[in-house]
Formats: sequence, structure tokens, C-alpha cells
Amino acid sequence: MRTLPRRKFLQKTALASAGLSLTNSLLAQPIHLFSANDRINLGLIGCNGMGWSNLQAHLKLPNVTCIALADVDERVLNKRALELQKNSGTAPKRYTDYRKLLEDKAIDAVIIGTPDHWHCLNAVHALQADKHVYVEKPLANSIEECNVMLDAAKRYNTKMVQVGQWQRSGQHYDEAVNYVRSGKLGPIRLVKCWSYQGWMNPIPVKPNTTPPKEVDYTMWLGPAPSRPFNENRFHFNFRWFWDYAGGLMTDWGVHELDIALYAMNAGAPKSILASGGKFAYPDDASETPDTLQTVYEFENFNLLWEHATGIDGGNYGSTEGIAFIGNNGTLVVNRGGWKVVPERERQNDQWIDKTPEVSWKDREGNALDNHAKNFVDTIRNNTPTELKCNIEAGARAAITAHMGNIAFKTGNKIYWDEQSQTFNNPEADALIRANYHNGWELPKI
Repeated sequence: MRTLPRRKFLQKTALASAGLSLTNSLLAQPIHLFSANDRINLGLIGCNGMGWSNLQAHLKLPNVTCIALADVDERVLNKRALELQKNSGTAPKRYTDYRKLLEDKAIDAVIIGTPDHWHCLNAVHALQADKHVYVEKPLANSIEECNVMLDAAKRYNTKMVQVGQWQRSGQHYDEAVNYVRSGKLGPIRLVKCWSYQGWMNPIPVKPNTTPPKEVDYTMWLGPAPSRPFNENRFHFNFRWFWDYAGGLMTDWGVHELDIALYAMNAGAPKSILASGGKFAYPDDASETPDTLQTVYEFENFNLLWEHATGIDGGNYGSTEGIAFIGNNGTLVVNRGGWKVVPERERQNDQWIDKTPEVSWKDREGNALDNHAKNFVDTIRNNTPTELKCNIEAGARAAITAHMGNIAFKTGNKIYWDEQSQTFNNPEADALIRANYHNGWELPKI
């Protein structure tokens, strides 16, 4: 893809619909290498939910501070600003338009906690503004956006990009991955990933209303299709509507798929088949399936994703997790720990284990805190290769999850052509693309 001069690039990505353009102040500054004693100033874009949780993990670190917040909901913005001021003694700057936050040269890195349909624009604009980026998962809301973000990270390669798939920073996940790669399980024929979320109740149908006066709803919609404000589609529940996200497939799926793909050194699947629907709550307000099974075919193994809302009866007695099923045994890992269940064989009239049993090993430490520390350490040391979940890993998990949703939407088994980067299927290929609305444009790198 042809690389545009930076000034031309900024002009191309200016978003006229919101009445602002990206200014010369966003042009890249000289590379700033940090020492352990240098303060790293953070800005937070999207101050609710995981955005706030991510920020709290970063603020536990020495010489890290948050000096600016951006959110389209002034209720959330003001609440978080007061909390920060109470804890630090200094009031952060407040913005309802994240692009104004990015103009602040004092900000070294941003945390992006916006809904999925905003991740691409937020991250690309932050990179071109010379900021390091911690972006919440999934990396983006479409395969095309993932590829744009990969291109942006390569172009602005002096900046660190950490994706919020924080299980990568869990010590017990490292132990489990090392065991899988040791060969002790024998050839692995199947990997199961699952998320059963019993706490998720039906979303009752609600009428459209006018947006709260404190909310810039036009800005919240951004590149998503225009539609009347509905409380069901706002804040946390945006996850269950296709305009903004991909349901549990991209919400929980990227976490579990990431560990599976990483442990198996897997690239792109050859084929994908998905089946499911709104079986538990057919008449509630959500759009994404409450029940889904997706089968990914790789070169020497299959990967199965499954999710369900409203029930907790997941595999191996766990509501979520990953199971690596080999000829000699099965390793099961989740957020609480890991274990190995051996297969048995009969030798000399006795049953013996084909691999040693590993009793349940509890997790140690806090993976989210570790993930934040890893991001800050790579900034201080200028060591991008040390990132626990770089943008390539984030894109791999997100693209795999989106493939599952595309297979579900088409209702067909689809086949990935690695050379053309398409499914060679017009219906499926149309779902690769990001369709931007309201005058917003997909960045061109």
C-alpha cells in the first residue's frame, strides 16, 4: 500500500463531520526515551468500564500519572475526574472530543477504552499524534480495521502498542503454554475455548428516547450507522449490537482464542463453520447470538469456540477456559489456574497414565497489573519486542474472532485464502470491510 506523506495523511483522516481537523500539533515529536525516574503522563479515552480498570492498573506504577480524560458522556467524565483529583490531588484536563486530548504534547501514552467501533480511529490518531497506545480488546470491529491498525503501527514504529488481552501477562498462562509446547500431551488434535456467562440476563426491549443532555450522542455514534438513541445500545450493552461490537465472540473470544493460537503457534485457519443463534432469549433486545459454536480448521488440529449466556455449565466444570486435548492428556487452563488430566492405557494388565497428572495449580499475582507494568516497562526501555500482547497478537485474535462471526452471519462454511486475504465468497468478503458513516473515514495509511 502506498505510504502518504504525513501532512497528506493527516489531511486525509480529518473528520469534517465533527467540525474539527487534526492540526499540525499532532505531527510526530522527536523520540523521547524514558528513564526509570521520568514521569509518564497518560491520557484516557473512554473512561467507563475497562478503560477505567486499565487506568487504575497503570496508576499503581511509580512515576505514572493521568493528566487528561476524554469521554462523550460528561457524567462519566466528571465523575472520573473527581476520583482522580481526590487520589492524586491534581485535577486532570477534561475533553469530550478525544482529538483535543491528542493535541496535548505533555501526554506520552493513551489508554483506549471506547466501544469497539471506535478503536481503529482512536488508535491510529493517537499513533500519528506520537503517543504510545494501550488499546482495549478486541483490537477493532472488523478485519479491515485490524489491517489498517497493523499498517499504522508499522509506519509509526517508534511507538509501543499493547492490546488489552491481559491473560498474556498471567504467570500461570505462561506455565500452561510451556507445558503444551513441551510435547508431553502428545499430538494435540483439538483445542476447546469457551465462555459460559450465567450472570448475563435478557436485555429487555426499551423504546428509543432522546439522548441524555450530558451525552454527545453524535460523537458516540461516530462511524457507526445513525439511529435514534436507545439506552440498551449505550455503555456496557453496546457489546451485543453488530453496529458497535461482535458479542461474546469478540468480547471473551479474543482472550481465550489468543492463548490457544499462541500456544499452538497457529496462523490463520483454513476454514470456519459456525452455528448458533438467540436460543435462550429470542425476544430480548440484543442482536448477537446468545449461543454459538464455531469450528476452525487448522493444518493439524481443530479449534472449537463456544459460548452461552444465562448458564454457567461450561466444559471441565469451568465457566470459561481453554482445553488442549492431546493423545496423552488434556491441559485445562482458565483465569484461576491450570491442570493436566492424563489419558490412560493398559500395559501388562495395568492401567497407567500416558503423561503425569498435574493437580490444579492456582494462579499467582494479578495479570492485568502485570500487563500494565509490561506496557510501561517497554516504553521506558524502548523494547517493543518485550510487549506481552503486541498489535500482531491482538490482530490475530481479533481477526480469528471476526471470522467466526462472519461464518455465523453467512450460515456457510467459509474458506480463507491466505494469498488473496479473502474468502473468495462475495457475501463473506463484504463482511471483511469496515463501513464508515456520518462523514467519518477509515484511515488510509
